[in-house]
Amino acid sequence: MTSVTPDTGPSDRGAVPSPPSLGSVKVWVDPEKCQGHNRCYALAPELFDVDDYGQAVVRGDGEVPPELADKARLAVANCPEYAITVQEDDT
Repeated sequence: MTSVTPDTGPSDRGAVPSPPSLGSVKVWVDPEKCQGHNRCYALAPELFDVDDYGQAVVRGDGEVPPELADKARLAVANCPEYAITVQEDDT
């Protein structure tokens, strides 16, 4: 016998919630450290671009929309040269 349960939407069992965003998030790339691996661009093209020399640059003024804060942190975690910094203002 098959049991049927009502569909209550996607299951979030096993999901790890992201910490709530309490303030603004800014990101920047240190051009002295960047070696052009461009993992940041591959992971978050909404936040990073590549200049004519193959170096990563931040798009816009570095202000990160709340929905992209996790991608900014992922870029920091994957930069082999530690060239990316994320500043979170807890205001």
